[in-house]
Amino acid sequence: MPMELTKIVSAARDLRASDIHLVRGLPVRLRIDGVLKNFGSPLSAEDCEAYAREMAGEKYSEIAQIGELDLAITFAETIRCRINIFRQQGAVSAAIRILAEKIPELGSLGLPPMVQTLPALNRGIVLVTGETGSGKSTTLAALLDRINHTYDCHIITLEDPIEYIYKPDRCVINQREIGKDTESYASGLRANLHTIETALTAAETGHLVFATLHTNSAPDSIDRIVDVFPEMRQKQIRMQLSTTLMAVLSQQLLPRKTGGRVAACELMMVTPAIRNLIREGKTPQIASSMATSAAEGSITMDNSLIALYRSHIITAETAKNAAHDAEFVKKNVL
Repeated sequence: MPMELTKIVSAARDLRASDIHLVRGLPVRLRIDGVLKNFGSPLSAEDCEAYAREMAGEKYSEIAQIGELDLAITFAETIRCRINIFRQQGAVSAAIRILAEKIPELGSLGLPPMVQTLPALNRGIVLVTGETGSGKSTTLAALLDRINHTYDCHIITLEDPIEYIYKPDRCVINQREIGKDTESYASGLRANLHTIETALTAAETGHLVFATLHTNSAPDSIDRIVDVFPEMRQKQIRMQLSTTLMAVLSQQLLPRKTGGRVAACELMMVTPAIRNLIREGKTPQIASSMATSAAEGSITMDNSLIALYRSHIITAETAKNAAHDAEFVKKNVL
């Protein structure tokens, strides 16, 4: 008889795990400080399916239809988790991300100093980017919660699924969930001014838009947005992006030398020079421009890694493995 799911999640939280993986034929695996560790005995296909049915409830049929399901569940009344259930090799698997019990204060995340100024922006677009598990959701939640406690605003989120639950303070907050409160991203985003296209328009008309992307750098983020559109429209999108984009924060979580993990961050504060490069389609030159605009608060990922190494927070090997330009970082972490 497999362990109760709530007990697994509670134990994982107590062990400071970030993720739980349920896969047929393997023990429950916990990701602790970025390393997978076994927990318990191997799971059968029936065990995995039982866990999936428990988590999905009436939505379980969606897994058969589309092959996967994303949802959020609170276990034991306090442990909020983001869950991805999917089929692979004829069996059901699940990945469970354990979310922080409360939204962390923005200043506690170890982000570049200029990130503290982003909630004060009146308009424009701010992108928070990185791979899955890089801490994007936590950073975005901290940014919005800072606004919630500081300014009198109306915050609208569109999420799939809703992760952090905000407690309104100075702001009116509406959190909408795809498939539950709105039919799809397309319909939901149109209603709330948040497709890429309408987000650009919203920013142009005085709204402040925060969004996430699965990209690893500021230049990649710009190219990803522009490439969504047909070639005949890309010049126009670059023009709009050059006037509305305010900052791009790209991050990755790395192992600390002393245990735990730390965020390595690239921050691009959009300067007039960078606006010109975006408008002219010269994104390969943006990294160089960032390197010379440290006075405005920008920092490249490679310089962030070097700073973490010189502060004795990460090892030279970690810095080199996470680098965009491995040779540049190697020369500076000897």
